[in-house]
Amino acid sequence: MAKISSQDLGEQPISKLLIKQAVPASIGVLVMSLNILVDTIFVGNWIGSTSIAAINVVLPVTFFIAALGMSIGVGGASIISRALGAENYKKALKTFGNQITLTLLLTVSLVVLGLTYIDSIVDAFGGKGAIFQPAKTYYTIVLYGVPILALCMMGNTVIRAEGKPKFAMYSMMIPSIGNLVLDYIFINILNFGMAGAAWATTLSHCGSLFYILWFFLSKRSELNINFYHFGLNLSIVKEISSLGFVTLARQAVVSITYLFMNNILFDLGGETSVTAYAIVGRMLMFAMFPVLGVTQGFLPIAGFNYGAQNYERVRETINTAIKYAAILATLVFILLMLFPQAITKMFTTDLEVVKQTPSAMRWVFAVTPIIAVQLIGAAYFQAIGKAVPALLLTLTRQGFFFIPLILILPNFYGEFGVWVSFPISDVLATIVTAYFLNKEITKTLSVKKSLIS
Repeated sequence: MAKISSQDLGEQPISKLLIKQAVPASIGVLVMSLNILVDTIFVGNWIGSTSIAAINVVLPVTFFIAALGMSIGVGGASIISRALGAENYKKALKTFGNQITLTLLLTVSLVVLGLTYIDSIVDAFGGKGAIFQPAKTYYTIVLYGVPILALCMMGNTVIRAEGKPKFAMYSMMIPSIGNLVLDYIFINILNFGMAGAAWATTLSHCGSLFYILWFFLSKRSELNINFYHFGLNLSIVKEISSLGFVTLARQAVVSITYLFMNNILFDLGGETSVTAYAIVGRMLMFAMFPVLGVTQGFLPIAGFNYGAQNYERVRETINTAIKYAAILATLVFILLMLFPQAITKMFTTDLEVVKQTPSAMRWVFAVTPIIAVQLIGAAYFQAIGKAVPALLLTLTRQGFFFIPLILILPNFYGEFGVWVSFPISDVLATIVTAYFLNKEITKTLSVKKSLIS
């Protein structure tokens, strides 16, 4: 078989290759994050600050179901990257077909359950008082489109695993741009309120799915599957599940975190505190786009070269990714430390929210420059197919440190205890990740020098 484009992952210089992979990924994440950011600004200014809190209540539920698609995508992408590196094209095709089948089966089932227990779920995730009704409206409509979102998230990771980051970037840009246009029409012109915001989100994902289908059905993809590949293969399903469970567990912990945070902050400060957290959460999604882009660009390079047993390139990829991500994270840190109040005022004119949010934002992003090690470390184990350490390191920050801290510290320090839990958990998780990452790579890749040199 002639050399395919995915082989570039094993041949081009690492720095050039990482930039080539990370820039489109960063742009894609940026546009998607900017969509969430501007969407929240539109909702806050055109509907009201309570609507920001309402969306914050709904997101962890819908994102968890959609994250099934992401987890299946990431788990399968790791297999596909290594299979392409080993020139095992049959396994790559079968894996992709199984990813599609699993995504549809699981997400549709969970959507049915989610619609059955609407009131209980909205209330449990902090949809109380004035937040409940707008949250329920948004939740109901968005949930119908979650299987579509899941397929988009799955397909995007597979496109990137093929070494085609620009196409993956376009698949992320389409729903983001579409959502902003539809937001303006449905909310500002047609005055549909929360229902308009929800329909804008759902319909925009349909546009992305059509683009992804076009990519895979055309000759641009190396994974031209047929009906045979959709039949579930037990060994592949197990491998997808073990690796994908890392991503799913991460999102599950994020959803649990939202559950605790929304309820704790509502008890401490009511709708104002929940809104402040919603704004900070949007900045977490938006401001970290370059670091997440580097992480996404890192995954296929590390996975391909590990599959090809080109271990020196894997080590070089890790060092380069950590360096780039740390520089970008530091720039994000400086920006947010300098302008937290101006950023808050973009979302709302509510004086209480504007007063409370800047301090919270500074604490949440207080140690941002060090998180590169944490993100790349967990991603490395996922890229090379080691599910257990990937899972444990992924859960370290929020599962092992952050959630216990927000359950303990507010009892002594009130709302300040909530915000200071962010930097403490980041520091602890980074220390743990750096230790195990350095130890594992030194052993596995037979590298005598320390990881970060």
